[in-house]
Amino acid sequence: MVFISVIIPCYNECGNLIALKAALDKVLTPYKKEYLFIDDGSTDGTLDEIKILAESDMNVKYISLSRNFGHQNALKAGIDHAKGDCLITMDADFQHQPEIILEMLQKWQDGYEIVYTIKNSSKNISCFKRFSALVYNKLFSLLSDSPNANLGADFRLIDRKIADILKNDFNEFHLFYRGLISWIGFNSYALNYTPERRLTGRSKYSYKRMGNFAVDGITSFSIKPLRIATLVGFIISSFAFFYGLYALYISFFTDKAITGWASVILSILFIGGIQLLFLGVIGEYLGKMFFEVKKRPHYLIKQKKIDAH
Repeated sequence: MVFISVIIPCYNECGNLIALKAALDKVLTPYKKEYLFIDDGSTDGTLDEIKILAESDMNVKYISLSRNFGHQNALKAGIDHAKGDCLITMDADFQHQPEIILEMLQKWQDGYEIVYTIKNSSKNISCFKRFSALVYNKLFSLLSDSPNANLGADFRLIDRKIADILKNDFNEFHLFYRGLISWIGFNSYALNYTPERRLTGRSKYSYKRMGNFAVDGITSFSIKPLRIATLVGFIISSFAFFYGLYALYISFFTDKAITGWASVILSILFIGGIQLLFLGVIGEYLGKMFFEVKKRPHYLIKQKKIDAH
């Protein structure tokens, strides 16, 4: 019998866990399984709720991180410790419906090593998030070397061999699993799903976190922003060079006075703004290198309950 690991990162999801576990039990009754809850520094009693579930069901395992390390690092903790023949990653807020797992398992048994999901537009998602996601997906497709990397959600199934690759071969500090899993290839299948409304609580992804996640996604998989900076710099420099020749011609070969300090100031400010913008792009990549060379761990475990299988 196949052994399934369900990895569930949790950050202040206390009110959702009992119902989620019951829904998973209903779907996965015929299978040998483990539920691996990753408490990502919750402050609302999430860990206590997980421990209650673990005491009543030997299939429930948990890892409690020493602080909030972020969703992608919590996923890594789960992937590093899961023992299943296939791994399913999902959120604890009920927007990822457990029933879809049966479709994932069917596709996996058909020979697909990665089964990922693509989120349909839903009235359960705010207009701003729908619009920002649309803009980001278009921008990501334009700038990324893996144009399909951001189409999937973090609700997916991966085969054991994929999990071992992610665990052993990728140690980059800024993790972006949507991109990594798309980049490594293998036989993949996409399932569409419509997110449900959160059972309780509120989204933990603030606008700041969404922005950081978007920047990480783009800069982790492409140097196109740097190339765009080079191209724009070359174009502006060319205009400046020819304008300089024109200014010299006016100065030496005509008696027209060069007036208009406002236009000069605007030109300086424009070019200066472009320079600062692209220095920021360069700084983003240098910052990533700064964190990479430190080789700090992705997460620290405060306590855990994981049995060997």
